[in-house]
Amino acid sequence: MPVNITSIKTSSNGAWQGDNPLDYAFPLLIVQTTLVLVVSRFLAFLFKPLRQPKVIAEIVGGILLGPSAFGRNEKYMHRIFPSWSTPILESVASIGLLFFLFLVGLELDLTSIRRSGRRAFGIALAGISLPFICGIGVAFVLRKTIDGADQVGYGQFLVFMGVALSITAFPVLARILAELKLLTTQIGETAMAAAAFNDVAAWILLALAVALAGDGEGGHKKSPLISIWVLLSGVVFVIFMMVVIRPGMKWVGQKCSPEHDVVDEAYICLTLAGVMVSGFMTDLIGIHSIFGAFVFGLTIPKGGEFADRLIERIEDFVSGLLLPLYFASSGLKTDVAKIHGGKAWGLLVLVITTACAGKITGTFVVAMLFLIPVRESLTLGVLMNTKGLVELIVLNIGKEKKVLNDEMFAILVLMALFTTFITTPTVMAIYKPARGISTRTHRKLRDLSTEEESADELRVLACVHGPGNIPSLITLIESTRSTKKSILKLFVMHLVELTERSSSIILVRRARKNGFPFFNRFRRGQLHDRVAEAFQAYSQLGRVSIRPTTAISALSTMHEDICHVAEDKRVTMIILPFHKQWRMEMDGDESHEMIDNVGNGWRGVNQKVLKNAPCSVAVLVDRGFGNGSHTTGPTSTIEKKVCIVFFGGPDDREALELGGRMANHPAVKVTVARLIEKHGLKTNGVALLPSPNTCSEENYNRQSEKELDETAVAEFRSKWNGMVEFIEKVASNIVEGVLAIGRSGDYDLIVVGKGRFTTGMVAELADREAEHAELGPIGDILASSEHGVVSSVLVIQQHDVQHAEEIPVTKVTPNESSSITEISVSNENIV
Repeated sequence: MPVNITSIKTSSNGAWQGDNPLDYAFPLLIVQTTLVLVVSRFLAFLFKPLRQPKVIAEIVGGILLGPSAFGRNEKYMHRIFPSWSTPILESVASIGLLFFLFLVGLELDLTSIRRSGRRAFGIALAGISLPFICGIGVAFVLRKTIDGADQVGYGQFLVFMGVALSITAFPVLARILAELKLLTTQIGETAMAAAAFNDVAAWILLALAVALAGDGEGGHKKSPLISIWVLLSGVVFVIFMMVVIRPGMKWVGQKCSPEHDVVDEAYICLTLAGVMVSGFMTDLIGIHSIFGAFVFGLTIPKGGEFADRLIERIEDFVSGLLLPLYFASSGLKTDVAKIHGGKAWGLLVLVITTACAGKITGTFVVAMLFLIPVRESLTLGVLMNTKGLVELIVLNIGKEKKVLNDEMFAILVLMALFTTFITTPTVMAIYKPARGISTRTHRKLRDLSTEEESADELRVLACVHGPGNIPSLITLIESTRSTKKSILKLFVMHLVELTERSSSIILVRRARKNGFPFFNRFRRGQLHDRVAEAFQAYSQLGRVSIRPTTAISALSTMHEDICHVAEDKRVTMIILPFHKQWRMEMDGDESHEMIDNVGNGWRGVNQKVLKNAPCSVAVLVDRGFGNGSHTTGPTSTIEKKVCIVFFGGPDDREALELGGRMANHPAVKVTVARLIEKHGLKTNGVALLPSPNTCSEENYNRQSEKELDETAVAEFRSKWNGMVEFIEKVASNIVEGVLAIGRSGDYDLIVVGKGRFTTGMVAELADREAEHAELGPIGDILASSEHGVVSSVLVIQQHDVQHAEEIPVTKVTPNESSSITEISVSNENIV
C-alpha cells in the first residue's frame, strides 16, 4: 500500500485502539533496531572463533536483512523495512556515524604520525598510490561493462573507484593487531603509523571525490569552478579548525584535567554540540558531514582525562546501538542478486584481485626497499589491505551521490567484506612471531639458595587488576625483602581486559604496551597510570627496582602475556591476585564484610598461569593484608604476623623457602605450623597422586619426597632457630585444624603450598568437593567465604612441567597398588 511520507506519524495510539505500531515511525524504528542488534550480535558470536572483527558480523548482518536474503520475501520487506522508513533509519544511523568518525579522529594522534618517520610514510604512500592507479584501471573496465555506469562523469567515478580500492580502515586494523598481539611489535607499530597516514589521505581524497561528485548524474556537466570552490572551502575549514578551534579545545582539556577534580558537564555538552556543528558546516560547504566530525575529533587533546570522559559518554551508545544501524542501512541497499551472470561475477573477482594485488604488492615492494624482512613485508601488505568500516562509508557516499549504481555497489561491498575477512587468518598463517609459552627453564625460590650468582637477587612479577590490589601487594613484596645485601627486582603488570570498546585501542595507543608488554623505567613526569604511580613511592625505599607495564589482552590469552614476561625477565615467582577480594564496610558503628568478585574470566587466567608458568606461582587471597601498611619498610613499626602451614611436598617446601625470606625482615614475625596426625588415628596410608594418564609413578616417589621434606625442615630450623617460632599441632580433623589457624586472627597472612603431592590427612580431602580447585585442598578451605577465616592467604605452587596436569587425582593405598580408584578433586579441570 503506497504511503504518503508527509502523513507518517511518530507514534501510534496502541493496538487496543486499532492501530498497528509498525505503521508508525518510532515503534517501527524500535523493531528495526532490535532486529539489527540481535542479528549482528548473533553473527559476532558465530565469527568469534575465527577472530574476526565485529564489523564483519555487522556488515554480513546488514546484507542478510536486506534484499539479498530475508528481503527476498516482499511481505517481510514491506512490513519491517518499508521504503518510507528508509530516510528515518538512515538519519538515526547517520548520527551514529557522525559521532563514530569523531571518535576515529579522537584516536588519530597527529603528533605520533609526524614521529613515525620515512618508513611508515613511504609504505603508506605506496599503499595508496598503486591501488589508486589500479582502481582507475578497473573503473574503465566497469564503466564499459556495467549498464548505466557511463551515466556518471569520468572524474568523480575514477576518484571514487581509486579511493574505494586504496583505503585502509584504521579502527578495524587496530582491533585486528590487538587481537593478534602485534601492536607493540615493529610490524604492528609500522602498520598503525602507515594506516594513520592512509586514513588522513583517504579523507582528503574522499573530500575531493565528494566535491567532484556533486549530485552524481550530470556531475560531468557541472562547472569545474564549483568543485574548486568546494575544495577551497574545505581547506579553509580545516585551517580554521586547526588554528582556532584546536587551541580552544586544548584549553578545555586543561580545565578538565585531574587537577581540577571533575569534568564540567558544560564542556562535554559543548563538545558534543561542536561535533554536530562541524558536521553541518562541511555539509553546507558541499563535503559530507562526517568529514567535519572527523576533523573536529583531531582537534581534541589526546590521552587526557577529557578525551577519556568523552569516550565513556558516547562510545557504547554509538558503537553498540547506532553504528550497527548504519551497516543495516548499507545492507538494505546491497542486493547480491544484482550480480548475475558469469560476466558480473568475473568483475567481482577482478575487483577483489586488483584491490588485493595493488595494496599488497605496493606495500610489499616499498617495505622490502626499507630492508624489512620478506615475511614481515608480506604481512604488512595483508594488514594494510584491511577495508571494513571506512570502505563501507565511502561506498555509501558514492551510492548516495549516485556515482555507484546497485550492481557496482554490491560488487564493492562484497570486495570490502572479503578483503577484511581474510586479513586475520592470512596474517596468522604467514607471520607467527614467538608468542608461544616457553618451557625451557623452570625457576623456583629454592634455586636462589643454591645458586651463588643469583643468591642476592630476587626477581618477582606481580600482577594487579587495579588500585585495590596495590596495598596488599606492596606489603607482601616488602615482607619478602630479606637481607641488606639482597636486591629485589619487581616487575608490576597491570592486567587490563581487551574488550570490543575502541577505548581499549585508545589505551593501547597511549600506553604503547599492548601485545607482549615491555617495560619502561620511571621518568619524571611520565607516570603511565594510577597503578604505576602507586608504586613510585615504594620504589624510593631503595634496593627495590620497580618496572611497571600494562598488559591489554583478551582474557583467553592474558596468561600468554604473563608467562612470556616471566620467561623473558627470568623471574623466580609470579604473584597473582585471587579473583575475589574481601573488604570491610562500615554501616554506622557496625562493620560488614563485603566480597568483590572480578569474575570467573580472571579465575581462568589464574588457572592457565598455574598450568603454564615457567617458575613458581603464588595466588594472594586478600582479606585486608595491606590495611594500614602503606608505611611498610625497613623502619616500619607495624609488625606483620605470618604463619607457614607445612604438610610436605614440593609446594610446601617452596612456602617454607618464602617463609625463610620473610623471617629475615625486622617487621615480620614468622611462625611455622606443622600439623601432625593424631597418634593411633587410622588413615589407611592414603596418598594423593596425579592420575596415571597424567603422571607416571617414577616421576613421583613418595619416600624420596618425605626425605626431602625432613631435610628442608631440618635446614630451616638450623638456619632460623630463634627467629622463627615452630609449632607442631596434633589434629584429628585436618579441616578443623587448618580452620582454627585461619579463624584465630593471630596471623595477618597464612602461607600454604598448593599441596599436589602430599600424604596422610591432606589426601583425605580428595573426597571433598572443592570450591576453588586451583588453590589446592588446603588453600581452597582457607579461601572459602563460608568458614569464617579472617587471615589473608598466599597459596604457592612450585611449578614442574612434568606435574602440570595434576587434576584429576587418584587415591592410593599401599595395599591397593593394583587397583587405583580415581577421584576428582573438583567438578572442573584446570585449563
